[in-house]
Amino acid sequence: MSNEAFTQLVDAHYGALHRFALSLARNGADAGDLVQQTFFIWATKGGSLRDTAKAKAWLFTTLYREFLRGRRREARATSIEELPPGEQDIAAEEIDRVARLDAGAVMAALQSVDDVFRAPLTLFYLEELSYLEIADALAVPIGTVMSRLSRGKAQLRAALTAEERGAGAKVVAFAAAKGGKS
Repeated sequence: MSNEAFTQLVDAHYGALHRFALSLARNGADAGDLVQQTFFIWATKGGSLRDTAKAKAWLFTTLYREFLRGRRREARATSIEELPPGEQDIAAEEIDRVARLDAGAVMAALQSVDDVFRAPLTLFYLEELSYLEIADALAVPIGTVMSRLSRGKAQLRAALTAEERGAGAKVVAFAAAKGGKS
């Protein structure tokens, strides 16, 4: 791969990869390291990819695998708590509430979601990957992607509800003066 082609690849995918890495690592320095390692691996092995149209999925898969490899190094045994079954997707009346939230609150709530659920949520909503692309990137069956998205939405919804309740306690009602005078 030529230097120009590599530069174009980096320019095209750096931002999206960094956002994904940041959502996983929760730390700017670690996210930068993950992205750098991903592009290093591309530079050494990416030329073997036959279909260059799949470069984006390959990069996300590689980044996610590097994240997991780092996690395994940090702690060899990690257990994931399962959420109770029966959680439902966002109800229609919650759509207005979500529309009122600011991006900072949503990103903060996303950071509180378990890693295993945060990755598919980030890829689906922020990077706009399809279920199949997410399944390929995370090396899991498509049914697992759907399950993790559902459970991730439930955790995100709970975090947003807690954030809204916390913010609601700080809000002071403002009553307009009658007659237009203060």
